[in-house]
Amino acid sequence: MRIGYVVPGGVDRSGRVRIIPHLVERLSHLTRLHDVHVVALRQEPRPGRWTLAGAEVHNVGTRPRRLRALAHLSREHRARPFDLLHGFALVPQGALAVVAGRLLGVPVTVEAPGGEFASLPDISFGGWRRPTGRFWIRLAARARALVVPTEAARAQAEARGFRARFIPLEVDGTAWPSRAPEPRGKGPARLLWVGSLNRVKDPGAMIDVARHLEGLSMDWTLDVAGEDVMGGAVEGEVRRRGLEGRVRFHGYLPQDELRDLVRASHLLLVTSRFEGTPRVVLEAATQGVPAAGFAVGLLSDWSPHAALAPPHSAGAEGLAMAAAKLLDHEDRRLALARAAAVQVAEHDAAAVCMEWDRLYREVSGVEDPVHA
Repeated sequence: MRIGYVVPGGVDRSGRVRIIPHLVERLSHLTRLHDVHVVALRQEPRPGRWTLAGAEVHNVGTRPRRLRALAHLSREHRARPFDLLHGFALVPQGALAVVAGRLLGVPVTVEAPGGEFASLPDISFGGWRRPTGRFWIRLAARARALVVPTEAARAQAEARGFRARFIPLEVDGTAWPSRAPEPRGKGPARLLWVGSLNRVKDPGAMIDVARHLEGLSMDWTLDVAGEDVMGGAVEGEVRRRGLEGRVRFHGYLPQDELRDLVRASHLLLVTSRFEGTPRVVLEAATQGVPAAGFAVGLLSDWSPHAALAPPHSAGAEGLAMAAAKLLDHEDRRLALARAAAVQVAEHDAAAVCMEWDRLYREVSGVEDPVHA
């Protein structure tokens, strides 16, 4: 099959930084079966073309990006017709894919990996909070198939009136080889928080959790990994609260360096207001590290058997108390880690990509040559 992907970015030519890891991993598997062309709206400021994970990447670059993306897809379709188009995230990529599909006569799938159906006006987040966003989401949802990465996301989409299919987010066992949970041993409990420092990930709640942990009779450290888009405000607040001896900031880390940090941790902390999955829960599970966080995305799906997920109403104090209790009960922490490892096996990249392949063939009507 010839497949056209429309993505916001996340396909840097380095394959190491400025990437969406699971997207790159998916491409590396899909391109073993299909001819995949990726149209990236915002990867680089100038137009460009390169190969990544076996896929041909077409970077749109300059404005008008959406018209340029349509022109790229049309030009590639004339050279050799696409069998299917795929929009990665509904706005604008999914909507663009649907428009292109109508113009070119090509079936379309779209996926909603993030906050398309969320509405959090107090932090200006969520595709559903404004009429214009709802318009573009409804347009994107006219695709032949709408896919979400968790059961929690499917329930949210259906509450908005959309029928969605569930395909789990993938994690590549090559980049994240499975590792059995290990006892803590001596020394401080090592907590880990991973994500861009922004209001959706809620690093303020992370600091509040740390403040409550400081009041407990336990030894701990907290490693923070992720790009800072808040101008140093989070580190400043950590210093203001006298937590700089406990909380260490590492900035953005490539996958191999992040893996080393995860392996050295005992518990992943998630304080997000909203999550599509999040991917780091899967990555931590492959390394034998369980997660504790508010009931968002995958944490909702896995709780209580494979993740610790108090509701947001419990607040930072409730999450801190739950995390501390788990760290004090090693048998429970290890049991949670083992259960998470069982769950993450269902997210193996090769197996998940076969699910995508089956969906693509169903939507496009192109038969699998092996079983034709």
